[in-house]
Amino acid sequence: MIIFDACVLIAHFRTSDAHHEDADRILLDSAETPIGASTITLAEVFTGPSRHPERLHAVQAEVRDMELQEIHLDRNSATQLAQLRVETGLKLPDCCVLLAATQVSADTVATFDDRLAKAARDRGLTVLG
Repeated sequence: MIIFDACVLIAHFRTSDAHHEDADRILLDSAETPIGASTITLAEVFTGPSRHPERLHAVQAEVRDMELQEIHLDRNSATQLAQLRVETGLKLPDCCVLLAATQVSADTVATFDDRLAKAARDRGLTVLG
């Protein structure tokens, strides 16, 4: 499974984003692989479109069409996120990407964020982006 960071998904949905073409390529190349994102990541993705209900519905429909699995936080998530935050120095949304990868035993993370990419590689994950 590939776990997506919000920046890749946002770039895919926003044609004016500098990473739009890269995001599209990552999604096309992963078409045969299960993909997922944490609940917090999806909240980040939905924030901009939430200002316009019709845009939000379109983005939600595309997420469903992509068959992107939402990775929910579990009972131990608060402690695990705190530990990841201390270990990596990443912001909590980025820690959610790493935690989601751990929860589903993913081997790959898609991100354009250099710090998240380094933390993912340090944990033995492959990074796309």
